[in-house]
Amino acid sequence: MRLSTKGRYGLKAMFDLTVNNGSEPISLNNIAKRQDISEHYLEQLMAILRKSGLVQSVRGAYGGYILARKPSEITVGDILRALEGPIGLVDCVLEKDAVECMKYQDCITRIVWEKIRDSIIETIDSITLQNMYDESRKHK
Repeated sequence: MRLSTKGRYGLKAMFDLTVNNGSEPISLNNIAKRQDISEHYLEQLMAILRKSGLVQSVRGAYGGYILARKPSEITVGDILRALEGPIGLVDCVLEKDAVECMKYQDCITRIVWEKIRDSIIETIDSITLQNMYDESRKHK
């Protein structure tokens, strides 16, 4: 399983908002420079995150983005689902809108994919932006 750049860069941007969280919104330009992400691409990701209710945009000369909730209330799973869609390795075990093939009922490998999916979901839903921030402070 591989995440696309949407998920990877989106998580980086959300972590950047967490680390630089303050009273002022953070500009896309600043996030893009710090995280080495194209500002144009980052703008597309932030639009998705805004529609998902994870960030808020602030207009104006000193505008930018802020987290829509506390870092302790936003999980890695929230971010990845917003950007990548439902979690699952193969279509037949997506956590939402799974596609059943003709051999769905008798497919023994489906059990393996479901267990892997469930482990991934458990992990990404247990890690918040606050957890990531706290962990990063330990490594400084």
